[in-house]
Amino acid sequence: MTEVLKQTDFKNLGVKKTGKVRDIYIQPERLILVTTDRHSSFDRIIAHIPWKGQVLNQVSAWWFEKTKDIVPNHVLAVPDPNVTVGKKMKMVPVEAVMRGYLTGVTDTSIWTRYQNGTRVFGDMTLPEQMKKNTKLPQPVFDPTTKEEGHDRAITTDQMIEEGLITRELLEKVKDTATKLFLRGQEVAAKSGLILVDTKYEFGTDEKGNLVLIDEIHTPDSSRYWQVEGYAERMEKGEEPKSFDKEFLRLWFKENCDPYKDKVLPDAPAELVEELSRRYIQMYEQLTGEKFIPGETPVLPRIERNLKNYAA
Repeated sequence: MTEVLKQTDFKNLGVKKTGKVRDIYIQPERLILVTTDRHSSFDRIIAHIPWKGQVLNQVSAWWFEKTKDIVPNHVLAVPDPNVTVGKKMKMVPVEAVMRGYLTGVTDTSIWTRYQNGTRVFGDMTLPEQMKKNTKLPQPVFDPTTKEEGHDRAITTDQMIEEGLITRELLEKVKDTATKLFLRGQEVAAKSGLILVDTKYEFGTDEKGNLVLIDEIHTPDSSRYWQVEGYAERMEKGEEPKSFDKEFLRLWFKENCDPYKDKVLPDAPAELVEELSRRYIQMYEQLTGEKFIPGETPVLPRIERNLKNYAA
């Protein structure tokens, strides 16, 4: 049985904040971000996926390296396969969502809004009669607020009116997010992948400069499709071949009420294994490197690797 990293509880690293997937230890000048194997859907943890945390952390580190010429990032060190040490920044309260294709199923997705009659997205007006999963004429910057609980989709003008962000900083966020997304699409295409949409989080340093924080282009923050077969599937009106976690969500929807049931059934082992395999495949296809699982047991290894990072 493969070990999974469900949670951490390091007493010497600072105040702990538990996110959906990360345990974050807050220090005066830096954050220790430990990426666990928790899998979150329906606003709760539904499963633990072996090696997921390591894949997310290492994919992010790989992309931070590939984009640091566009914008500086918060990474100070990656002392462990599951850990990034980041410089503490002042949070920009806007989630920079970039969309490259007319797709999605949630209320805030561009396809749902298009079906409901919206035609203007960002600076772009879309024509009538577009088909789902079509590539947009250009990537669209479609930000939401960054708030505790649920993010809100509001217009950029509303963000400025509410005092969430200055127009100047928002323009900088938009310009940077667009450049990052275009670079992401270009790099992904070389690995036979389409970067469909993603979200970025930014902070500002002590001089007010924009800095990329959190994660970048991971399979959790981004949607990827395979280039192979995309055109043929579009012709037939089929969904693109995706790297997707949707099958696990669907199983829960069919076997319980994941929003209301107090206790959820355990995810079937074969589905958990399949999702783990997909995360690893994604890592290898994207980076061109073989995935090497970190040494187990995991917690003592992380503790060893973080001994120089006590608060």
